[in-house]
Amino acid sequence: MHNGARYLIFFQYIGKKYRGAVKAPSNQLGWKGVQDHLEDAIGKLKPLNTVSLSVSSRTDTGVNALSNSAHFDLQRRKDKPPFTAEILVEALNFNLGAEQIRITRAHRVPDDFHARFRAQSRTYVYRIALGISHNSKLPLTESDLCWNLRDKKLDVGAMREAAALLVGTQDFSSFRAVSSDIHIISPLKTLDVATVEPGSSFVSAHFHREIPFWELTFTARSFLYKQFGNHCSSIKCAEDDGGSSCCRPGAALSAPAAGDTGSSGLSFLPTRNCCSGPRPLPHQGGLQRN
Repeated sequence: MHNGARYLIFFQYIGKKYRGAVKAPSNQLGWKGVQDHLEDAIGKLKPLNTVSLSVSSRTDTGVNALSNSAHFDLQRRKDKPPFTAEILVEALNFNLGAEQIRITRAHRVPDDFHARFRAQSRTYVYRIALGISHNSKLPLTESDLCWNLRDKKLDVGAMREAAALLVGTQDFSSFRAVSSDIHIISPLKTLDVATVEPGSSFVSAHFHREIPFWELTFTARSFLYKQFGNHCSSIKCAEDDGGSSCCRPGAALSAPAAGDTGSSGLSFLPTRNCCSGPRPLPHQGGLQRN
């Protein structure tokens, strides 16, 4: 006999050194995903079962997360009760050591709870810092956490107009990249939020000069592969005076299905400068939406 429990954990990470949120492919030696490190940390708790995480949001290489989530089952011997949420968080963070991954909270959930399939929304934020002609002008705490532009001003009106075109249920074929499952996943998605708003530095109260920040925020139940990055690219393209109209949101949305081949003409912005946060559906234990 054994004591088993299913847990939902929320975690943060700086994605620069990881091969994305999920496990790295076995043929990519030297790389590990955030999931690899989390499963290693859980394994040090000596569970009776082989632990396998189900991660809610599958972020790419270099993408940072303020609040991703995953669930897993953990079985202990009959004489050892299930871990409390508080002890589990402390133990996993201890086992993660110097990794740039931190567990922020944990919850016991029903055995049928699924972090990925029961997530009600996912939010991605892309941060832009203006007037940065050299990296030395950016606080160290912002390194790799924003896209640095020499521009001191953006055509925010044009960017907001472009963002508004993306909201709603539409065929986003021209906004996704080629993947192995491209022909079985519908390109029809509903984008609930697409905004361009002023942001702020994480250390604005302690830095000697003002740096304008802007944030591109997108919320949806789910996204296509590379959809978020292409949304950012098309909105910035709409702002550029020299940008080609073919890569703006309106043109991309009306493009033929050839977009499925990855030939939409949209260029990727650096993807490490964003944070993701899935919102799991409340379960029987009354989990509050984050």
